[in-house]
Amino acid sequence: MSGTPSDLRLDGTGAQRALNEYLGRFREDAGYLNFASYGPPSRQVVGEAHRLMELAASGADSTTQLHSVDQRAIAAASRLSGFPEGSIDLLPSTSHGLFQLAFGLAGGGEVLVAATEFPANLYPWWRAQEAGRITVRLMGAGFPACDPPPVTPELIRAHLTEAITAVAVSAVDFRTGFRVDLPGIREAVGDRLLIVDGIQGFGVSDLPWTAADAVVVGGQKWLRAGWGCGFLALSDRTLDRLDNTLGGWTGVQSPTHYDGLEHPPADGARRFSVTNGSPFASGGLASGLELLETVGVPALEERIAGRTTRLLESLQGFGVAVGSPLEPSRRAGIVVAKSTGAPAKHVHTQLAEAGITTTLHAPDRIRVSLHATTTDAAIDEASSILKGLS
Repeated sequence: MSGTPSDLRLDGTGAQRALNEYLGRFREDAGYLNFASYGPPSRQVVGEAHRLMELAASGADSTTQLHSVDQRAIAAASRLSGFPEGSIDLLPSTSHGLFQLAFGLAGGGEVLVAATEFPANLYPWWRAQEAGRITVRLMGAGFPACDPPPVTPELIRAHLTEAITAVAVSAVDFRTGFRVDLPGIREAVGDRLLIVDGIQGFGVSDLPWTAADAVVVGGQKWLRAGWGCGFLALSDRTLDRLDNTLGGWTGVQSPTHYDGLEHPPADGARRFSVTNGSPFASGGLASGLELLETVGVPALEERIAGRTTRLLESLQGFGVAVGSPLEPSRRAGIVVAKSTGAPAKHVHTQLAEAGITTTLHAPDRIRVSLHATTTDAAIDEASSILKGLS
């Protein structure tokens, strides 16, 4: 496809200038419409990783220089999530954080989770169940995986029992782009712990994250910070209810006092640290979050909403069936086009040949995911090919 995201230009001053500057920081192909799988990082993130790698190559003291970026990432995650800095720990992945939570739940009990969740939000609970730590209760089991029921407060209430001590949900469903009602689910869950996988929404959906007791986020998708980075944010009552079962040598007090003795756990979320992370990943996360702050989540959310509206209206105009929510408050940046005509695999190949990157998510559907940098031209060209699904 011709054109790049930096071709986008806005008139005006202030917030519009900030958005325009944000858009100019990226250089992915204009036909890249696959942010729910991976978000190509900004020039800022790439530059920071390069700077830190050069610093490491010079033999710099890793503790005082390279790992100083850890605190930058924690501080930015705190500002954007609303959780205090002491309640945040850095992670190499969303899965890592969910395993910490699954094996850390004190006192056993049952965890309620949707059967149609992304596997990263299923295997930690299954593995903890196999280890005898918890019992897993699935909701939505038996529904076709391609048409899962949305995770609503009503669905959760219908599955709650006294034995359930925690409920795990995704902020945005990876299959459909359905955005959950976090305040409503918070009310439905009551005193039970509410654990949220935020990877498909954090940074581009303006959600009240502190309604959750635990939020786990990876940086490689919508944050566009690269692989190998993320964070875990915990409420005070979650910290009180979690054992640091998988905490390692860096999750204790005085970790560099090498006396051969077991040290007490560190304060706050740091107790769940396993070992020192990559400063290159932390630097990417810090830069990605800081760049996000220059424009603000509401502005990106509004921009992405406009992109998805354009795509949805175009698909509907072509008679293409849509498997994503149409109500703006219930959707994020994911649009699913369903096949009622040509096989989705055939249309997916046509998209790829035209330089448009999407995900073939099932035999009868294609997932398109749009970021703020997505151009009108890319949306229109993708729509003209997706109409073959009807």
